[in-house]
Amino acid sequence: MNTVKLKSYAKVNLTLSITGLENGYHTLDSLVANIDLFDSLVLKKSKGKLSHVTMHGLGSESIPPEKNNALRAAEAFSEKFGTDGAEITVYKNIPIGAGLGGSSADIVGVLNGMAKLYDVQDETALKELADELGSDTGYMLTGGFARMQGRGEKVTPLDISGKFHFLLLVPEGGVSAGECYRKYDELFSSPQKGVISTENCISALRDKNVNEGGRYLMNDLYTPASMLNDDVKTAMEEALAFSPCGAVMTGSGSGVIALFE
Repeated sequence: MNTVKLKSYAKVNLTLSITGLENGYHTLDSLVANIDLFDSLVLKKSKGKLSHVTMHGLGSESIPPEKNNALRAAEAFSEKFGTDGAEITVYKNIPIGAGLGGSSADIVGVLNGMAKLYDVQDETALKELADELGSDTGYMLTGGFARMQGRGEKVTPLDISGKFHFLLLVPEGGVSAGECYRKYDELFSSPQKGVISTENCISALRDKNVNEGGRYLMNDLYTPASMLNDDVKTAMEEALAFSPCGAVMTGSGSGVIALFE
């Protein structure tokens, strides 16, 4: 196999509770799921260890190589598994800075694509590499509904089935994840109490009780994110104006999702 084409899907956080600090990093408890919004990737084997990434769409063309996570993932894969590199093209559809895991989706797309190119089937080693490259990339390797805990490396797949319907609003400007967590620390001296919301939301959606599940949508980062970008609050108000079962900001913003039956 010399060429691989694949889709790498965005994720949303239906709940996100900050549970503490561990070695300088925030720990969390979050109910996550994929949505049918994706980046498209094309990977071709390189002759040699070097990889190259070309970006298209949503302003991604301006991302410098040293800050391109897709390239970082390709280089890390080659080093860990001793393979040659890849010529990679990424077509961006997932908005940047929206809390939808767009950067992680590109990391995961590269890891999954190169695993197919070079017939790497060690799922445990691939998960370890994904965890090293990002907080939610280990989850996004397989996707689906899951409970994500710790720094994001503790992933419990969930038996939630069926199709769920969301309205997604993405304010312009985005929110910096680093700034959002720093603002959270300024505002709150101790973890909030959102873990029970995650448990209740999981239980309701397992029973396909969308109205009940919507009651428990929550995100501890909403207040700091809305202070950093006023449009996050506006997006939330507009989402709630549609009378959904519930609405919540995803990730560290700026995207807001509303859940409907």
